[in-house]
Amino acid sequence: MSSTVLSPEALAHLGGGRIAYVRAIRSEDVKGLFPHAPQLAPGMQLYVLHSADGTPIMVTDSREAAVAGAITHELETVSVH
Repeated sequence: MSSTVLSPEALAHLGGGRIAYVRAIRSEDVKGLFPHAPQLAPGMQLYVLHSADGTPIMVTDSREAAVAGAITHELETVSVH
């Protein structure tokens, strides 16, 4: 099985720039993605909506809210493993 490596630019243009994914993170990791985020209590599970190239778009406390955010931004979410 061969794998193809795509550049961040190529990933950003997947699906015409309309592809996104949701990833679970811990509250301790939010500052690394969103430097201006307020201090959060440690140990919380949160969800980040990312564009196809990995750029974080929003953080929320539920997967459903992240998917709703994708819909609001006219993005289609895909599963990544």
